[in-house]
Amino acid sequence: MPSSPSRALPGFVRRPLRTVLVLAVTAGLGTAVPASATQAGPVASKSATAAASSAAAAADATASGPAAKPYMGWSSWSMQSSQYPGLNPDGNYSYLTEANVLKQTDALATTLKKYGYDHVNIDAGWWMDKNWTSEFDQYGRQTPDPVRFPHGMKSVADHIHAKGLKAGIYLPVGLEKGAYGDGKVPIHDAPSCTTADVVYPDLRTTNGWDSAYKLNFDNPCAQKYIDSQAQLLAGWGYDFLKLDGVGPGSSKSGDNYNNVADVAAWHQSIADAGRPIHLELSWSLDISHAADWKKYSNGWRIDTDVECYCNTLVTWENSVNDRWNDAPAWSGKAGPGGWNDLDAIDVGNGAMDGLTKAERQSYMTLWAINKSPLFTGDDITQLDSYGLSLLTDQEVIAVDQNTSPVARPVTPMGDQQVWGTKNPDGSYTVALFNLGASSASVTADWASFGFTGAATVRDLWNHQNLGTYKNRITSTLPAHGSRLFTVKPGGTPPATTRYEAESANNTLTGNASVASCNACSGGKKVGNLYLDSKLQFNDITVKKDGIYTVNVGYVSGDPRSVTVYSNSGHGSSLKFPSTGDWSTAETVSVQLALKAGSNTITFDSGWDYSPDIDRIDVPKSA
Repeated sequence: MPSSPSRALPGFVRRPLRTVLVLAVTAGLGTAVPASATQAGPVASKSATAAASSAAAAADATASGPAAKPYMGWSSWSMQSSQYPGLNPDGNYSYLTEANVLKQTDALATTLKKYGYDHVNIDAGWWMDKNWTSEFDQYGRQTPDPVRFPHGMKSVADHIHAKGLKAGIYLPVGLEKGAYGDGKVPIHDAPSCTTADVVYPDLRTTNGWDSAYKLNFDNPCAQKYIDSQAQLLAGWGYDFLKLDGVGPGSSKSGDNYNNVADVAAWHQSIADAGRPIHLELSWSLDISHAADWKKYSNGWRIDTDVECYCNTLVTWENSVNDRWNDAPAWSGKAGPGGWNDLDAIDVGNGAMDGLTKAERQSYMTLWAINKSPLFTGDDITQLDSYGLSLLTDQEVIAVDQNTSPVARPVTPMGDQQVWGTKNPDGSYTVALFNLGASSASVTADWASFGFTGAATVRDLWNHQNLGTYKNRITSTLPAHGSRLFTVKPGGTPPATTRYEAESANNTLTGNASVASCNACSGGKKVGNLYLDSKLQFNDITVKKDGIYTVNVGYVSGDPRSVTVYSNSGHGSSLKFPSTGDWSTAETVSVQLALKAGSNTITFDSGWDYSPDIDRIDVPKSA
């Protein structure tokens, strides 16, 4: 759910400013392993066996439980938030009505259900009148507006279920101000509790809009209030809850906006409510709490709203294309039971979407390779033929729903990018993107994925086997265009030589220094590459002149640029994607010209801050 400063909903919705997180990095901090951790013997073996069995059971439960795969469906917010002619004729955000939800439900069941789209999610406003005034029951819980939902929320859920679909609903985090009632409102099924007991006495505010009072979980009454909300939703028959404005994130930070305790309380209340409910968190969640989001929820938004709050549903610049920058940091955080949520996939309605055909395909491609939930905000009753072909492409949906890891860029972040991941069967999913404003060629080198030689290629969007390609594939893409392939190696891993950044043979200048790194090859890295600092690898030896695909192991808690060049070349500044934190190592490949014999490869920070460098792997032949 959302916001825009020029179109704020009274007292509730304001478009979040993009937040820049500045991470402090301390080099050389490691974790000591107690001697007992390596102890062998019968007791240790039994413990290890029991732990392995327990872990296997937990993995089986996760694989078959809620969010075993990214969910698919429809959400109301994109159309609610748009000024596209005819969508909100009764005022801003007026699209959300029982009649419209049921219309989209019926269309989803008829058109998209057979492809896996089975959620109908009702977003913000169901408990508000058209002036955006909230309505509550006698226990301080949101209650449906009788004009928007004349038959109530249970009736809507019953209709959704009758179509073989799952019903989703929305709440903001915290006790909404309108529910407080001078602190005298009783809490359902908690005779000694009132709203004064569930919040802090100073009525400190929380959530992304400061529209609620922060719950005080030092008092058991706060948990009782969440219990009462969960029981209400379960009683109505809802299968999914989007909890919005959650922090740290949602453009807010600090103690007031730390809602980890709220999410944990919802997790417990759902477990006790007697009905499985998928818990999805929104928006722009703080990645430093990724472990908390994964522990207590089934999905988390990684970014701002995808909607443009304009006369279409979305635009390329605001903010579909932000995800190419922001998604890589989260790539290692998702898996069965909890997924990175890139927000709605509005590719089905042509002019109403506000995108070119190339942009619509790239949008769907990025969501699929990131295993984001696939939920559209389009008018399902008005899908155009191209949009329908995108939303129902079974090969692309399979990429989103299969068990391979989330894809990452294998090249630096520029206008032309290559992303990929290895699949359990040994094949690779490979995506090419041209994010530039004019057509350009994009090349995926097999060496970036750790193999060379011949590979068979299937074009997933065009459903064609393209035959065998040796060492690479190149495609000319339109502005904002993409290709998506399955690549099956037929060759062998290339022979490479590994050079460690911390080697005494290298030259470090400026602030560059060696630091410990548990995730790095050799347990060390070179960091502090800032203010004209350099790491130069010396004596890089190859047998012949050529262009070499050099794989660079690095660590970077945020996207950072570094100039890379060989020998006396000048090189160019390359932005490396975030690895998610300063204890995770990833790899990107760069193309460098090397000459027969000895070479140098230099990483030059310039006057900015650069990623920490772990190692480089250099092919023995071009």
